[in-house]
Amino acid sequence: MNEPTNAPMLPPPSGVSEWVSVWRDAITRPSEQTFARIGQSPNAKSTTAFLWVFLGSLVSSLLALPVQGVLMRQMFQSMGLEEQGFPTGGGGLMTVICGAPIGAIVSVVAFAIVVGIVQLLAKMFGGRGTFDQLAYAIAAIVTPFYLVSGLLTLLSAIPFAGFCFGLLGFAAAIYVLVLEVMAVKGVNQFGWGQAIGSLLLPVIAVACCISVVVGALLSMVSPELMDIFNSITTPAPAP
Repeated sequence: MNEPTNAPMLPPPSGVSEWVSVWRDAITRPSEQTFARIGQSPNAKSTTAFLWVFLGSLVSSLLALPVQGVLMRQMFQSMGLEEQGFPTGGGGLMTVICGAPIGAIVSVVAFAIVVGIVQLLAKMFGGRGTFDQLAYAIAAIVTPFYLVSGLLTLLSAIPFAGFCFGLLGFAAAIYVLVLEVMAVKGVNQFGWGQAIGSLLLPVIAVACCISVVVGALLSMVSPELMDIFNSITTPAPAP
């Protein structure tokens, strides 16, 4: 009697293929069990999460900065600021090369701070996860979103199609927020209320801080801006 032959088992994915596999599961198969499994993976390390966020933000910035530079230059030209000596080459090569890595580093720092605060609150609510687990799970969500948002920003430069791609970007952001709540719940193994509270309280706090900082900056530069606009709108005296 012949013994049945076992089919050879394929080795688990590694390297970039493993990354893509984790991202795909997080985005296309979201559930509490999926994020619990991602968080409990032996590869769930904050260093990997930081690398993902850095690379995703870098690629997104490289795609978005040229488009944003063109839009900024057009806005300055329409306001007449180019004649006042304002630089309008925001989409230049040096801006892309220097600005993208700096933006990626800032994204990693902000990501680490926010995830740390979220996990601290989750622990206070009885969560059983760790910082490494939550950072790995959240990074598996936001990294693909960085790539998609950069592509949508690039496509938004297409005439008459920018509004549609803007709506797609907004819908993607809402979807990511829902996935992040699910990830907090799955990693920490508690209820929806604790997950929502752990995630949204830091977001609200950060939004308030940003509003205060922006308001303070605007109050500081508003006199200079008013002088610039007055110089633009005031007609020159007749010779």
